[in-house]
Amino acid sequence: MSTEKPKPYTDEEVEAKIKENGLTGWTLEDGWLRRKYSTDGWPTTLMLVNAIGYLCEAAWHHADLSVTWGKVWCKLKTHSAGGITDKDFALARKIEDTVLWRPEPGGPLEGTPNKFVHSK
Repeated sequence: MSTEKPKPYTDEEVEAKIKENGLTGWTLEDGWLRRKYSTDGWPTTLMLVNAIGYLCEAAWHHADLSVTWGKVWCKLKTHSAGGITDKDFALARKIEDTVLWRPEPGGPLEGTPNKFVHSK
């Protein structure tokens, strides 16, 4: 394990990295990399929180979450580095890929007919 602190990005670099990583739903706000996910209700909200929590624990890099009935706000920053680092972008990408994943059309998995977790 490296003991060297990761370098935090400037605001301009963060904006560029958001685009570079295809994290179109993520924004820079108050020094945090942020994303809001909407759900179709409380059970899905709780599943979303648990999915994000699982990824954070596996990565050993933990998001701050705010939770209401049909929404989850996810905030990332590397506290030890005092800003947003590659750790945050890597975890944001993994969260995005996991929670917005849906089965391929025509594949063996039909997918949920519900709105489930969505971007807006």
